Amino acid sequence: MFKKLLFFIFGTGIFAALYGQDKTLSESIERGAAVYQDFCVTCHLPDGKGVEGVYPPLAGSDYLMSKRAASIRGIKFGQRGPLKVNGITYDNTMMPMGLEDQEVADVMNYIRNRLGNKTEEAMVTEAEVAQIGRN
Repeated sequence: MFKKLLFFIFGTGIFAALYGQDKTLSESIERGAAVYQDFCVTCHLPDGKGVEGVYPPLAGSDYLMSKRAASIRGIKFGQRGPLKVNGITYDNTMMPMGLEDQEVADVMNYIRNRLGNKTEEAMVTEAEVAQIGRN
């Protein structure tokens, strides 16, 4: 009986921890959707496909999914110069949006888990964004 009780308590704790992470990620994605609508949608479009040769796609973006720190840096500080996304070079300027670190984390979680993207990596956190410098 005691072993069953311990298993139940321990198992429930793991479930709660995992559920909490999922809930936290889903809340971040929801906030990120609002940030995307306010700051990103004009150039990257509602579907995240961007404008070929002008504004890179976020939907299905190999750059976004493989260059996490560089993507955070670009959102946090802006982006200048050539950038290759899905085999196409973009050479435009994205000005810094003036977002807080939590907003950057939220929009990263949104674009990495929506717009046709899905990652199994840990969610982007405010602390992670705070550690990213200009270079």
